[in-house]
Amino acid sequence: MAREVKLTKAGYERLMQQLLQERERLQEATRILQELMESSDDYDDSGLEAAKQEKARIEARIDSLEDILSRAVILEGVGGETIGLGSVVVLEDPLSGERLEVQVVSPAEANVLETPMKISDASPMGRALLGHRVGDVLTLETPKGKREFRVVDIRA
Repeated sequence: MAREVKLTKAGYERLMQQLLQERERLQEATRILQELMESSDDYDDSGLEAAKQEKARIEARIDSLEDILSRAVILEGVGGETIGLGSVVVLEDPLSGERLEVQVVSPAEANVLETPMKISDASPMGRALLGHRVGDVLTLETPKGKREFRVVDIRA
């Protein structure tokens, strides 16, 4: 049996949107490849080979997205008193007062470029956050080294 992938509703919708975009890209790549094959006399043409490789990359991305989405279980009732999958957590550095907002998500949704940062529950930081409550102080491994944070807020 295939392993389920737990996703937030927003994460599921984002992956569905990516799938639609990749399918559009595939149509365009297929069109370009067909034009190159019709106009090319030599099958060793580097442009033709590059187009084939691009089409294969897009197809692999579509396969990956379809696999994740087919196994997706959307998290319901996220929230509570402890940090779990889907929780949005506000952390504060007790020394500097700097605040950091993260959401604990599955690896399929992880993206540190979003706001709040989406931290995988399989990452060291994600694993360290799970199960903690408001007021807990914990040491987290960050890109700036080990830092201490206090859990200020937990929400869905």
